[in-house]
Amino acid sequence: MAIARSFGIIRGVLFDIDDTLVDLEYAMTTALRDVSEHLLPGLDQAGWAKFGRIFTHETTHFYDRYLAGELTFNEQRLLRGRAALGHFGVDLGDDDESQAWVAAYHQRQTAYVRAFDDVGPVLDALDAAGIPYGAVSNNVHDYQRAKLDGAGLSRIKVLVGTDTVGVPKPDPAIYREGVRLLGTDAARTMYVGDNLLLDAEGATAAGLVGVWLNRTSQSAEGFSGRQVESLLGLLTPESVGSPLDV
Repeated sequence: MAIARSFGIIRGVLFDIDDTLVDLEYAMTTALRDVSEHLLPGLDQAGWAKFGRIFTHETTHFYDRYLAGELTFNEQRLLRGRAALGHFGVDLGDDDESQAWVAAYHQRQTAYVRAFDDVGPVLDALDAAGIPYGAVSNNVHDYQRAKLDGAGLSRIKVLVGTDTVGVPKPDPAIYREGVRLLGTDAARTMYVGDNLLLDAEGATAAGLVGVWLNRTSQSAEGFSGRQVESLLGLLTPESVGSPLDV
């Protein structure tokens, strides 16, 4: 099947970044262990898994407060770290100790960020088909620009952050700014991301073709939209269904 035909009516593609293009969860959990082992000596593997889940999944309300402008990025990061450590009875301590922990975590996490293996082949296919692409993220532009570049994804030129239009996903304006920058129209622009609500459903509500990247085969009762388990599934129209194969 010709690459150009695999995208059907799609004339532009926008991606989420974290845990869609880059394996942020790996970077976060690995960095967390690096900077916290001295605080949690003897913690077993199950304990580290729980520690990581608290930080990455059970404290996202702090990130929501950052998006709402109530906390700085480092403040939400510190609160998440304190919550995870506090679960194991560890108090992060005074400001100097806590700021040193945040700084060390940032340095390690940045170093561990990497692109998923399926990203390169899909971007190559888009280039071959002459289809423009970019990213729309629920973080600020410059931070995500550095992340993409550090992960070897500097070829992604179009990038919309929360500070670009002043609103986060799922506000329609942030997806539509990505569409504008691509020079396409919403109905023929695919948006792909790992968050069912913010990415697949949010983009669809904004008039784009939303696709849920369900890497971990999560169940989503009642969801009948388009989904793939790998970005490579975007190259197979039948895996995401109409209108890609129109």
